[in-house]
Amino acid sequence: MRPCQTSVDGNRLRFSLSFMDLISNAYTSEEEESDLLSSRVAYSKRFKPEASPSTVFPPNFHSLPQQNEPPIAGRYISKRERAAMDSIHCVSHPNSSSSVSESSVVGSIADSELPCEILLSLKSQRKNRTQSERISNRLSIALNGHLKAVNAVHWSPTQSHLLASASMDHTVIIWNVWGKNLKKARVFNLHNAAVKDVKWSHKGLSILSCGYDNSSRLIDVERGIQSQVFEEDQVVHVIKFHPDNSNLFLTGGSKGRIRLWDVRARKVMHEYFRGLGPILDFDFILDAKQFIASSDVSSGNASENSIIVWDISRQIPLSNQVYVEAYTCPCVRSHPFDPCFVAQSNGNYIAIFSSVSPFKLDKYKRYDGHAVSGFPIKCNFSLDGEKIASGSSDGNIYFYNYRSSKLIKKIKAYEQACIDVAFHPILPNVIASCSWNGDVTVIG
Repeated sequence: MRPCQTSVDGNRLRFSLSFMDLISNAYTSEEEESDLLSSRVAYSKRFKPEASPSTVFPPNFHSLPQQNEPPIAGRYISKRERAAMDSIHCVSHPNSSSSVSESSVVGSIADSELPCEILLSLKSQRKNRTQSERISNRLSIALNGHLKAVNAVHWSPTQSHLLASASMDHTVIIWNVWGKNLKKARVFNLHNAAVKDVKWSHKGLSILSCGYDNSSRLIDVERGIQSQVFEEDQVVHVIKFHPDNSNLFLTGGSKGRIRLWDVRARKVMHEYFRGLGPILDFDFILDAKQFIASSDVSSGNASENSIIVWDISRQIPLSNQVYVEAYTCPCVRSHPFDPCFVAQSNGNYIAIFSSVSPFKLDKYKRYDGHAVSGFPIKCNFSLDGEKIASGSSDGNIYFYNYRSSKLIKKIKAYEQACIDVAFHPILPNVIASCSWNGDVTVIG
């Protein structure tokens, strides 16, 4: 090629590159950038990597050049493409509907973060759960992070230093309760609306959450990602794993439908429906062959259906005249050992029933002193089943003797309503609670 021709070609190339840069700078809208990006599909197809089974790529990974290859001189890279390349570190689970950024991981979930005194207490109590020694005041702590009311708290049964909380601010927070450094270990902002309930799996570091976005979400806490989404045609109020099979769980929602889901099949196995009103709560009884469910039914004669006992496998109600008072029950809990269950009544007391047919109400025993006042106040049994703790609309936590139904003590925890209470799965004198103003507290 002649020298003059080379010079002309070089000038043309520089002019073309400069002209391309001018055109590129003129594109300001996402729509125009998308058109420009689509014109480079032929280029990007040359850089498709072979993904190994253990490698997970973002959804738009294959449309980008590999980062270890230098960009071609003069090639325009749009804002969208640059943002996508910057987000390569974001991890996407194959079964999730959307990728979850590592920003959900804000602290450590390891028990190595715990002070030696507390770690020794957890280990010693795990070996002897009946021991009832006095717990150090260092176990009492306030956990601040939610911006709105907290609806539920739940301790991890396998990693007992971790506590999950679900809030009206759309988030689920995992707390490393006694961690030396940052106590807020994970923050999951996966729901598009308020989160109503959260439960830990009996095995592994996974949680289920549900809420007003008509979905339940299975989350891998250790990896900080969403594993599966289970969508429904109703607001999901309550969720619970099957006690004997962590692959099964129940959901109950605003249209009165209770569904038994299988995580492996990712579908509904059974549905329980009476058309009586929104489901408020449920719990398993009789070796998990049956469950009790509470509905928001308060009109006329329908109040006798506010608590129903269901047969799980046959999908039929065994009794619908368990509680005939004209009050709804925002919470039901089965006793850990005895054949009975309790129901938190909007009549400002806790009623107790037999969990054996005909599921009779004990008319001579009730736990009263606290107030419900229309709030979704919950209650729970202690590890040994000898105490019942209840939240209250006055901000106190009330403790009752299970046998005598007498009030043992009350603790002022919040200025607003105390919504949920949860005994620690190992330490007998430790209880977590949450409030309507967004606070979470652990008392020891």
